[in-house]
Amino acid sequence: MRIVASLVSQKQVRNKSSCCGLKNAKATKKLYALCVSNILELKNKKNRNFALTTTSMSSKKNVLRLHAEEEYKAELAALKKIDKGQKPENWQLSPKAVVQYIMGTELADGTKIEQKYYGDQRLIEVAVATLVTDRALLLMGIPGTAKTWLSEHLTAAISGNSTLLVQGTAGLSEDALRYGWNYARLIAEGPSKKSIVESPVMNGMQNGQLVRIEELTRIPSDVQDTLLTILSEKTLPVPELNTEIQAIKGFNVIATANDRDKGVNELSSALRRRFNTVVMPLPKSFEQEVEIVRTRVEKSGHKLKLPKNNVPIAEIKRLITIFRELRQGSTEDGKMKLKSPGSTLSTAEAISVMNNGIALATHFGNGKVSPKDIAASLEGAIVKDPVQDKIVWKEYLETVIKGRKDWKDLYEALKK
Repeated sequence: MRIVASLVSQKQVRNKSSCCGLKNAKATKKLYALCVSNILELKNKKNRNFALTTTSMSSKKNVLRLHAEEEYKAELAALKKIDKGQKPENWQLSPKAVVQYIMGTELADGTKIEQKYYGDQRLIEVAVATLVTDRALLLMGIPGTAKTWLSEHLTAAISGNSTLLVQGTAGLSEDALRYGWNYARLIAEGPSKKSIVESPVMNGMQNGQLVRIEELTRIPSDVQDTLLTILSEKTLPVPELNTEIQAIKGFNVIATANDRDKGVNELSSALRRRFNTVVMPLPKSFEQEVEIVRTRVEKSGHKLKLPKNNVPIAEIKRLITIFRELRQGSTEDGKMKLKSPGSTLSTAEAISVMNNGIALATHFGNGKVSPKDIAASLEGAIVKDPVQDKIVWKEYLETVIKGRKDWKDLYEALKK
């Protein structure tokens, strides 16, 4: 009764008691719980209808960010139409077509498939090959190396659904990976399948789809271990009902983990053995990183209604030069050794700095991105530790940036 009361207050039940034909004072525990269950079910139905209505309304407008399978719907359909490769059961595309979707190509009918990942194609082939087997995939790397981006696009291309997502946090419970209970229905009707609240993992197992788990190392160790049976036996025991959920072909897990920030908990050796790990590297070359930032800034600028043709290549090149030099601990020509800050200085952070600079120039400047606009966000991206990183940044500013004659405008903007 205390559980039920915590879900719906006594006052709410009195107000709704007429729907059950009961007076709260005379209701038995079972009937009271059933009444509450009906109220919750009606409320949930209204919420679901509201959510569907809201989604429908949003779809008519420019939502801030579409899911990958929605944004690239035309590309996926074009690939599916011409895909003659062998498809694993419940896959939307063949493994080869999935790689084409990620790496980009031009189809025979002229359809251009946008490049989603800039890097070694072999790495993507290894990731897709892993998912063909019964091994789960772990994408490991420092922040900003496209782990989440890649996992979303892989699930969109393979399952046509990237929304089966568990976000790892230090407070995550087993229910998020296994299942929960509708306690009102549980008390009213007893344990049954109708009382179960499915997790994304259970949903994926029953429908043969990929499930994404973000920031796996942030999940408490005892909760991480919930995945052991799921990944090895492909079953999810439901002891309360004396049954189990057996995974349908097509089910698998893509997890991401950050190897710079160790997170809350390390993965156990038992859990590591159940994953094939693919390490996501930083861009290999200066030119490749510049191209990534340029294309992503152009795309995000379109979504944010920022002016077209306002992506300053010269400023992007200077920004990437700064990031790469501080990351590798030396100048590009190798003539000067440098201290590196504690921040990751990832490509994703470079994209953020450029987006902010363009927004400043558009709304508070003359529309043209200047060193002043870049300087406004640059120091914040580099200096995460106000003591150590500040020292590193000041030393770089005075010894490298100041010494480059064609960077005088940026030096002056940063000094202000």
